[in-house]
Amino acid sequence: MGGMAAQIPVKNDPEANKAALERVREDKLREVWAGHDGTWVAHPGLIPLAEFIFDTYMPGPNQLDRPLSCTSGESDLLCVPAGPITGPGLSLNVDVGLQYLAAWLGGNGCVPIYNLMEDMATAEICRAQVWQWLRHGARMDDGRVVTSAVVGGLVRQHVAKLSGRVPHAQLSTAAQLFEEIVNTDSCPDFLSMPAYEHID
Repeated sequence: MGGMAAQIPVKNDPEANKAALERVREDKLREVWAGHDGTWVAHPGLIPLAEFIFDTYMPGPNQLDRPLSCTSGESDLLCVPAGPITGPGLSLNVDVGLQYLAAWLGGNGCVPIYNLMEDMATAEICRAQVWQWLRHGARMDDGRVVTSAVVGGLVRQHVAKLSGRVPHAQLSTAAQLFEEIVNTDSCPDFLSMPAYEHID
C-alpha cells in the first residue's frame, strides 16, 4: 500500500489545482512503478485520478510477482540526514504545528492547511523537528542558531497572524503547549498526550 497523497482540490485557483493534481499523478505513478498494490488519497475528488493510474499500470489484482530492488543498507538507516535548516522551514513547522494543534483542540482531527490535508502525524513531525533542532543547537543556513527565543518569537508571530481566524482559547492553548513541548529536556512520545488534558 502506498502513502496518502495529502493534496486536496484547490477551489477558485485553476493553476494551483492543476499543480496539485500533477503532484498526485506523479506520486501515484511512483508508487505503482515501485510495486505497490494500492494507494490512498486525502480527498474523494482525487480517487478517479488514483484509480486511473493503478488501473492503467497494474492490470492484475496485485504486483506480487514484480521483482523489487532495494539499494538502501544498514548504514543508510543510521546516518544523520543532510540538508540545510532554513528560517522559512522552521517558521513553517511552527505555523503548521500551531494551526493543527488548535484545530485538534477544537475537535477537528483532519485539517486542510495550505491546500494539504493534515493529521496528527504532521503536527508530530513539526514539533519533533523543532525539538531536535533546539535540543542540539542546530544552526540555520543563514547562520542563526535555533534557540528558545527564536522559536518563541515565531510562535508569537504566528499567533498574531492566526488571531481572528482561529478561536482565541484554542490558539492560546496550542501556543502554550507547543512551546512547552519543544522546550522539554526529553521529547514527549506523543504530542496528543499532554494536549488531552486541555480537552473538555
